[in-house]
Amino acid sequence: MELRIFTEPQQGATYDTLLRVARAAEDLNYGAFFRSDHYLHMGNTDGLPGPTDAWITLAGLARETTSIRLGTLMTAGTFRLPGVLAIQVAQVDQMSGGRIDFGLGSGWYEDEHKAYGIPFPKEKFGRLEEQLAIITGLWKTPAGERFGFDGKFYQLADSPALPKPAQPKVPVLIGGHGAKRTPALAAEYADEFNIPFASLDDTEQQFKRVRAAAEQRGRDADDLVYSNALVACVGRNDAEVKRRADAIGREVDELKANGLAGSPAEVVERLGRFAAVGSRRTYLQMLDLTDLDQMELIASEVMPQVA
Repeated sequence: MELRIFTEPQQGATYDTLLRVARAAEDLNYGAFFRSDHYLHMGNTDGLPGPTDAWITLAGLARETTSIRLGTLMTAGTFRLPGVLAIQVAQVDQMSGGRIDFGLGSGWYEDEHKAYGIPFPKEKFGRLEEQLAIITGLWKTPAGERFGFDGKFYQLADSPALPKPAQPKVPVLIGGHGAKRTPALAAEYADEFNIPFASLDDTEQQFKRVRAAAEQRGRDADDLVYSNALVACVGRNDAEVKRRADAIGREVDELKANGLAGSPAEVVERLGRFAAVGSRRTYLQMLDLTDLDQMELIASEVMPQVA
């Protein structure tokens, strides 16, 4: 089980805060630093000082870190045109020396679109399918050749399909809870399938759906990495767990039922349950970005037991 750090900067974080967390994650040997792609806070927080852009953040981190992988859970497909996004991701991959993992989703948070004047189309999933075809198609087109696409939502003509990422293939992440179209899309395009904030039973069922969809396409289901995203609230004792739960406005019992909460030993045991149903990577949602001590605790007392 590989452990990665996952942040939600729309809840309130500056670039400097994210840089501090990313550097700590790198120093502590986490597998990657990821962030969400949102422009509006959620729940009972003011989101101050305001949102940061996912790909501008990752471009900065690409130059200010050296080894840790960087990515998004998930880039919102409604925010950027696919041709532009392909250029952005390829450029950041070059800037990082080939350390980008690219998560792409359809976009879902209507209020943030209203808040910043971003169109919120009804047919988001169909757009996502075309976006994946375009972005991966642009990257795969050999240098010197041209790429075209004539879809329902997007049309590209005579594209030079440049620039190219530094990696021969940027890992593509697709995720979600959808029972049919999501597994099919993952089977076609994904290197990794992620299910966010799901129970053990739901995780097992969704992984089975993705594996079946891959096999239907004639693809080895083991070609994909299967992963979870779960909120983390880990402490050396009950008082420390309670303090950390209070800091993020959550209840300990709820976090133990739906996330990764408790002592290092409890969290190791719970990660083992997810590993038993096929999860090989967990994104630890860190909601208190000032609490680097929690990252150090997990790195020292959880990571060695699950790596």
